[in-house]
Amino acid sequence: MVELFPFVDYWWFYLCFTGFVLLLLALDLGVFHRQAHEVSFREAAAWSAVWVALALAFNFLLYQYALWKFPQDPRLMATPGFDPSGAAWRVALEFLTGYVVEKSLSVDNIFVFVLVFGYFAIPARYQHRVLFYGIIGALVCRAVFIALGSALMQYHWVVVVFGAFLILTGVKMMFAPDKGIEPDRNLLIRLFRRFVHVTPGLHGQRFFLRSNGTLYATPLFVALLFLEATDVIFAVDSVPAIFALTSEPLVVFTSNVFAILGLRSLYFMLAGAIGRFHLLKYGLALVLIFVGLKMVWLNELFGGKFPISLSLGIISAVITVSVVLSLLFPQARPGAEAPGG
Repeated sequence: MVELFPFVDYWWFYLCFTGFVLLLLALDLGVFHRQAHEVSFREAAAWSAVWVALALAFNFLLYQYALWKFPQDPRLMATPGFDPSGAAWRVALEFLTGYVVEKSLSVDNIFVFVLVFGYFAIPARYQHRVLFYGIIGALVCRAVFIALGSALMQYHWVVVVFGAFLILTGVKMMFAPDKGIEPDRNLLIRLFRRFVHVTPGLHGQRFFLRSNGTLYATPLFVALLFLEATDVIFAVDSVPAIFALTSEPLVVFTSNVFAILGLRSLYFMLAGAIGRFHLLKYGLALVLIFVGLKMVWLNELFGGKFPISLSLGIISAVITVSVVLSLLFPQARPGAEAPGG
């Protein structure tokens, strides 16, 4: 299948998009969250709406650009059977599907955020600062993974290996018991503590401080370091999952970025109620299994490309059903007495 957005022709697009994202991040930390404060549910909900609206607006503009650009590209128009309007619509659906998948998988990140902030006793007013820099690290990590993925996914055997990996990951997620976190047993954290002194308590919103000529890290930075390490693990799942939906690196990159940008506000919205979605992990597991099957079997079954509209419908239905069932059948609280007991 011909590549719609080859990097050699669209490097300027990546550059402009990256500059736009950096501008958004600068406004976020330098203007709207300049003072450390506890983010309320109302504020988080408003920001979530802003990030979702930006993602949908970008998708609409990308669709309009593709409608205008594809008919003018002689390389594409020379491809037998190429339909510019159909290709533009497919790009829009692939972006939306990738965004939904990444947004859904990011709920796993929220579980980790809750546990990490509780483990390191990070006050609510400093959590946004940790997540802000965590998001920057996540964006860099995803960019590297997507660049590697775009190179590797050209080989069919790599597609099959990634698909099998996603299927196994989904099966493991479905049947593996929930586990807590133990940052002090993490190899990266242990190495860091060996070479850098860590203060026993927080010092405001500072990551580092110098005392008597010695540089100290604070638990705030250790929490950030652990979050960055766990995001690498999440990227191993999420990036191949989106490549299962589209072969366009530009679509994978932009949908990933918009989903990650809204992760902080989603955390502050759901942190207090995340335990209510106890069946969501089964929905996410089914999504990973589905996209894995799409890579190793379904695409070939449908002549090389499983319909993206059908993929969007299946993924949205699975996630919605798992959320609704979680709310309809709440998990019994530990220690709660049975009725009549």
